[in-house]
Amino acid sequence: MLLTVLFYIFILTVVVQLSFYIFIFGKFTASKRVLFNHSNVPVSILIAAKNEAHNLKKGLPLILEQKYPTFEVILIDDASTDDTLEFLQTLQKEHKHLKLVSLANTINYKGNKKNAITRGIEAASYEHLLFTDADCEPKSNQWISEMIGHLSETRNIALGYGAYEKIERSLLNKLIRYETVLSAIQYFSYAKLGIPYMGVGRNLAYRKDLFIKNNGFSSHRHIKSGDDDLLISEIATSKNTGICFHKSSHTISIAKKNFKSWFSQKRRHISTATSYRPLHQFLLGLFFSTQFLFWVLAIILGSLAFNWQIVTILVAIRLTVHYVIVQNSAKKLDERDIVVFAPVLDFLLVCSQLGLFLTNIFSKPKHW
Repeated sequence: MLLTVLFYIFILTVVVQLSFYIFIFGKFTASKRVLFNHSNVPVSILIAAKNEAHNLKKGLPLILEQKYPTFEVILIDDASTDDTLEFLQTLQKEHKHLKLVSLANTINYKGNKKNAITRGIEAASYEHLLFTDADCEPKSNQWISEMIGHLSETRNIALGYGAYEKIERSLLNKLIRYETVLSAIQYFSYAKLGIPYMGVGRNLAYRKDLFIKNNGFSSHRHIKSGDDDLLISEIATSKNTGICFHKSSHTISIAKKNFKSWFSQKRRHISTATSYRPLHQFLLGLFFSTQFLFWVLAIILGSLAFNWQIVTILVAIRLTVHYVIVQNSAKKLDERDIVVFAPVLDFLLVCSQLGLFLTNIFSKPKHW
């Protein structure tokens, strides 16, 4: 009797999973590049940095040397204790379009990314804002043109893709990049459906007036994370949000080298999920729960050979559809090498996400 119940739950789980991949994630798979060609508007690029001197020395010159008519780079040094400030002051002498905002440690202030970004936006000279992180490098010298080219009179937000560096012969690296691709598939697809819910601060553009009208981060200032996803959840609509996924628009970040560091990073990232809108919480929760149930029930029913023919067919259908969606999306995002490992990575990601969820129930991350 119990196995019969589990079998029917498994059938429902596969149906739900297929619905997500075909009717929702397929929206991104079928997406075409749209460029509005507003590449002459002046742009303010904002980067908040805390103890990032090493990374800035590598990536900041690539941003300062972008091929774009008029732009400034605003670097917010958020109370760094390394030589970040000294490096930026030296670089500023060589690049007049580099603007420095320096925040100092006080008894009551030890650094806060949302405060740093707010101060940077206040210092921005231009209406069009483009954001990335201190450990990011643009993949091409057309990064600004490509991202800002997806803004128009009505499209005031451009969601970009923030990739992670590739490390050969590293299963963890493939898992990190698979999770990044799957996350992008989701937020790009929901934006295409007209219900955008997040972007990534590694590669994001929007107009300053949207930030001001929303009173900045005021509604979630108490939450350490969320300078990207919670803000986008509040200001994005079906009409004002576009997606930018061409490889010349990508940024590349340094990937974590060990599981503990990546796990801590993801704990911080997912801590904002409970503040999403109810519809987004429901859809994201339904996808994860059915993704988890698919693997658990497939293993249970398969190991007991219960209706194994039907179970095998359903597993094959789900894995095939999953593979096709991931393959086409990875091709768009220039992440082809993870495709062959997709089924294994999907299983490992489910296990990791369950661990993240359970860990965050008992303790909350406390730094940005």
